[in-house]
Amino acid sequence: MAGYFITGTDTEVGKTMVTCVLLRELAKSGHRVVGMKPVASGCVRTSTGELENEDVVAHAHASNVEAALSLRNPYAFEPPISPHLAAAAVGVTLDLDLLRESHEKLAELADLVLVEGAGGWLAPLDDNRTMADLAAILKLPVILVVGLRLGCLNHAMLTVKAIRDSGLALAGWVANCIDPAMPARDANLAYLDAHIPAPRLGMVPYIPDGKKFEFNQEQIFGFLPEMLIK
Repeated sequence: MAGYFITGTDTEVGKTMVTCVLLRELAKSGHRVVGMKPVASGCVRTSTGELENEDVVAHAHASNVEAALSLRNPYAFEPPISPHLAAAAVGVTLDLDLLRESHEKLAELADLVLVEGAGGWLAPLDDNRTMADLAAILKLPVILVVGLRLGCLNHAMLTVKAIRDSGLALAGWVANCIDPAMPARDANLAYLDAHIPAPRLGMVPYIPDGKKFEFNQEQIFGFLPEMLIK
């Protein structure tokens, strides 16, 4: 087991939060873990000249294995736009072999590498390739984060179908209550429980903007399913 690929039904549905919670819980279970964000946009330049992404920083705080930034985030871009557009703007072609090699090096340092995609499952890497192609090259089982809001049933089921069509295993999914006023939330959750062919690993309560890491982790994962750590 080299780790998991974390994807979502859309952008801003809580992939980073879930990744960090899993990193912390796996570390508490005695595993050496590290987070990876292969491609990130919306980065800021630090005083040392490096481009820094807030998701990558959050991963580092949650991980218990230190690794070079070039491995944890091989591609970083400043514009807060789709990574394929940000890469094209600076004349960069994303090299999936480089990303695979970076993951392999991280896997040599850690028991588990949690790889967080950008955007959703089919978010483009260029005109021909998507995050799904990256996940396929890494050959990792997938954890899906479902943002609970109006329209989530369609988004979730389309994403589940696309993951299964790719030939990768859907290891589980996490519900994230991103809309506190969502009508019939429990009924929507029951539908997803019944129709997603993988276990629900946890549920993130509604967390106001700016407080996404200020919560009791046991609210989400009271325990980690054995299948995640065996």
